[in-house]
Amino acid sequence: MTINNKIQEMAVFIEFLVGSGLAIFFHTVLKNEQAAYVIFGLGILLSLVTYLVREDIEKSRASLLEQYRQVHDIPFALAQIADPECQVKAHELIAGAKRTITLLQQGSIPLDETEFYHEGAKLSDQAVRQIRAVDPLTPGWWSRGALLNLYQANLRALDRGVRITRIFVLTPEDLPHPEVQKVLLSQHRDDIDVRVAFRGELPATNDIIGRDTNCSFDFAIYDDRAVTEVFAHPGKYFGRKTVQTPEVAKYQHLYELIEHSAHPLTVEGDRVILAADSVDLAS
Repeated sequence: MTINNKIQEMAVFIEFLVGSGLAIFFHTVLKNEQAAYVIFGLGILLSLVTYLVREDIEKSRASLLEQYRQVHDIPFALAQIADPECQVKAHELIAGAKRTITLLQQGSIPLDETEFYHEGAKLSDQAVRQIRAVDPLTPGWWSRGALLNLYQANLRALDRGVRITRIFVLTPEDLPHPEVQKVLLSQHRDDIDVRVAFRGELPATNDIIGRDTNCSFDFAIYDDRAVTEVFAHPGKYFGRKTVQTPEVAKYQHLYELIEHSAHPLTVEGDRVILAADSVDLAS
């Protein structure tokens, strides 16, 4: 540490000594007690102001240095990469990090597949009123263990009196498939309000969701306070979670549009069919 830095650190003490010395001089030598008290008081005030200003400057300096490091650490690190192939890979990583940061700025937490289903199960266990879900349904839907764990959390929510509505997105050709029938029948028997929506009848979603990628039609809304969604094109991250009110409102609106296009179901024997088809058969 230099002498100059030491003097700066001792500035408050020096000002206090100077003010006290002048006060003593006026009191003992010049016999002017009033001036001595004024000088002593001004000396203390000046020392206090110097201390507060110096502390504020130090805090501002430390904050600016930290911000400077955060802004320049990555460019400096990139500049030290000499190999061209490594530079390409580094820029790909930076681009991925920027996309992740954009999601975080929007209030969305990106999740890998295990984290996604764990978060869905946790939100199901926390639900107190309703869960509204939209899921693409294809043969093999039951094959994912993490999804089964989420479904078990759904069943626990049903036991607590939570209402669950699930709209499965499929094609008319998928509906009679045995595995699809098995899923629909099982959820119907578990007292989940199951409906189906055909892909060709679904609304366009880019403007609703506010993203430049197609919607996966794979999301869930928990008590109108939180949303989990699977990305349409999963990469490093499988999906996301958000509790931001504007984002949740977008999915509420999208759900209402999908619900408007959805078809209620009914069970005939061991088959699940559209309720409209059952009416037609009865007539």
